[in-house]
Amino acid sequence: QVQLVESGGGLVQAGGSLRLSCAASGRTFSNYAIGWFRQAPGKEREFVAAMLWSGNNTIYPDSVKGRFTISRDNAKNTVYLQMNSLKPEDTAVYYCAAKWGVYSGSSRSYDHWGQGTQVTVSS
Repeated sequence: QVQLVESGGGLVQAGGSLRLSCAASGRTFSNYAIGWFRQAPGKEREFVAAMLWSGNNTIYPDSVKGRFTISRDNAKNTVYLQMNSLKPEDTAVYYCAAKWGVYSGSSRSYDHWGQGTQVTVSS
């Protein structure tokens, strides 16, 4: 059974940085893609970043490109989201998700989700 556990959220001032972690367990993820999404109150879940577990290609929407970086540590079975130059509009619950195959920016294509971690950026 796939388990994804996020951590690293918190309160930060605008312009600051946070690094989120997603610890994955339950199976071998070499053929999986991992994505980060976020959801603010009253808004739809929004794609933030994705990568293949076994590759180096990454994708980001324009809203975070150049500020956020997704990476992984295979030895720790952990995926990270480094968030720099944070803005108040980045405030949301952040989720990691996994799907078999290629990465996608659509939340509907991901089968496994973590419980989320709150990120709050103050102005």
